[in-house]
Amino acid sequence: MNLRTLLERSLDADLLREMIGFTAQRLMELEVEGLTGAAHGERSADRINQRNGYRDRA
Repeated sequence: MNLRTLLERSLDADLLREMIGFTAQRLMELEVEGLTGAAHGERSADRINQRNGYRDRA
């Protein structure tokens, strides 16, 4: 039995989808925090990069 079959049979499929979505989003946020060295909205003069991809251009 595969995961899709289990989801279709489960009464709590929406809850499971929400949990998986939340977990995936949090993992992506943690990865970005690790790469940028700052949490969302955090300011630091020590950083040389930005979370939103913005950088000064000539």
